[in-house]
Amino acid sequence: MEFELSQRFFFDAAHTLRRVHDTASSLRVHGHTYHAEVSVQGPRDAATGMVVDLAVLRAEIETLRGTLDHHLLDEVPGLGTPTLENLCAYIATALRERGLPVSAVRVWREAGGDSCRLVLPR
Repeated sequence: MEFELSQRFFFDAAHTLRRVHDTASSLRVHGHTYHAEVSVQGPRDAATGMVVDLAVLRAEIETLRGTLDHHLLDEVPGLGTPTLENLCAYIATALRERGLPVSAVRVWREAGGDSCRLVLPR
């Protein structure tokens, strides 16, 4: 049996964005409240009954959150252009590098209704 666990978090951050549409407002430094959901997938461990201990998942997310919360995303090493797509990839990569079996990451902004979901191969 495979199980999927999810944990949500949020962060507030600023960024700029070079693009064709909404050029003037996108080029100015502006901020958003971002919401994210990280999913991990796998079988239950025979000894613990857990895919991942949620306390471990929350601790790793909190460490990652510190690299994003109240930062200028343009300056976050390894993020690239601060798009929803790149935020999903950044979060997934960082948590997978910490040994977590990340299966999906969703990042969204409630105020604008925008969201992106990255589904990762196992």
